[in-house]
Amino acid sequence: MPTTPMPLRTLAACGALLILGGCATPGGAPVATAVKPEQMVGALNRVSWGVSQGTWHQAEKLGYDAWLERQLRPSPAALPAAAQAQIDAMTITQKPLPQLIQELDQQRKDIEKISVDDDKKAAQQAYQQELNRVAKEAAARSLLRDLYSPNQLQEQMTWFWMNHFNVHQGKSNLRVLVGDYEDKAVRPHALGKFRDLLAATLRHPAMIRYLDNEQNAANRINENYARELMELHTLGVDGGYSQRDVQELARILTGVGVNLGAAEPKVKQELQSQYLRQGLFEFNPNRHDYGNKEFLGQTVKGRGLAEVDEAIDRLSRHPATARFISRKLAVYFVADEPPPALVERMAATFLASDGDIAAVLRTLFGATEFAQSLGRKFKDPVHYVVSAVRLTYDDKVILNTGPMLSWLNRMGEPLYGRQTPDGYPLTESGWASPGQMTTRFEIAKAIGSGNAGLFKTDGPQPTERAAFPQLANALYYQTLQKTLGQPTRQVLDQATSPQEWNTFLLSSPELMHR
Repeated sequence: MPTTPMPLRTLAACGALLILGGCATPGGAPVATAVKPEQMVGALNRVSWGVSQGTWHQAEKLGYDAWLERQLRPSPAALPAAAQAQIDAMTITQKPLPQLIQELDQQRKDIEKISVDDDKKAAQQAYQQELNRVAKEAAARSLLRDLYSPNQLQEQMTWFWMNHFNVHQGKSNLRVLVGDYEDKAVRPHALGKFRDLLAATLRHPAMIRYLDNEQNAANRINENYARELMELHTLGVDGGYSQRDVQELARILTGVGVNLGAAEPKVKQELQSQYLRQGLFEFNPNRHDYGNKEFLGQTVKGRGLAEVDEAIDRLSRHPATARFISRKLAVYFVADEPPPALVERMAATFLASDGDIAAVLRTLFGATEFAQSLGRKFKDPVHYVVSAVRLTYDDKVILNTGPMLSWLNRMGEPLYGRQTPDGYPLTESGWASPGQMTTRFEIAKAIGSGNAGLFKTDGPQPTERAAFPQLANALYYQTLQKTLGQPTRQVLDQATSPQEWNTFLLSSPELMHR
């Protein structure tokens, strides 16, 4: 191909194609899937963060069904050394959360002692910058895992559950907490039992602080967390609970809070055996309502933290929770309006397996409805950005996640950035506006031309490693090309340079779907 610059006329034509056609539809026991051999690349796109040469070769070697089973029950897997080195250098890796919290809290307290206004303002800015830096580390670590972990489904489910059990980093000091929340509360349970995942999020200071449960005490009830725990995390808005249930669950949750300092509260002598502190989580019996409660039609005897465990048991094993979680998974992996019969089969598996997430996904991935939906699920911004970089660079580890984080901000889906507890939308209507599509085309151009800055190191003397994308490779010619519609092929044939061809492919309607 010639290497002349991309003409504005062709850029405009491709941009118009993207905007107008961006939403078009392109062509326990091991899983017995309905995925046909010619659909494998589409299935890999859906189950992983986006097909890459490495993922494709691995699935071809193992066979798709065996590859999928490994994804559902993953063994510990190492990242490429260059990616792991970046994570190992992070503050959030090197310092335990309690130490990091205490150091930053001391920095905040020291600011209060400064009497000179300009000095105080500078110290406050430095403190905020440090909080931002720590949160950026968490986001960078998340993206590196999404890009390079062999356990692609585990990483994708980590994002799904982070969105489901959403917290917003902008509140209080959550910028310090979100990385630990993702790494310790969510990732280990992303493919395990739903009850364990629910309990882990309930006991994490990020969730407790975000939904104000540290303000929830006997005779001073705060219902925020109790309401979202039922409406968004378990039963769903139509799950059959009442406002009385919200109030009673809030009473059950009294005393559940956080302790970020070194000292413990003075607990009444008769309640000292009830006090619990695990890391930054604290159950303070002084703040707990010990009266009996009526929750979801049954009495919960007032006895302390054990009431919380009883409520979690009841919520996680409720038929409404099985249906709500199954439908949300089907929306994420199949269609904006998933087939009700598929959701019912998934819910039955949920109940029969005691909320085994991998078992529910096995039912989903083995379904004919899943195979029929391949290539039709519109990508939200995170899926678009991560899949584009995976496809473009495979296992060549990027040196700078900064451009990816910037793109996600521009498209309105920054990691840990959703202010409301409902999480980002999982349907096409949330992301398919003309402005969104124009931004995606600009991102495709940046990646496709090799000028995205993904291989530029930070520091006083930044350097950039040459890394021109090679998208016209074996993966493309043997699999991807067959999935492209005639309009996209015609546009690709008009490309006058490799950069332009890359841009056209990355911005095609087909690559907006998974």
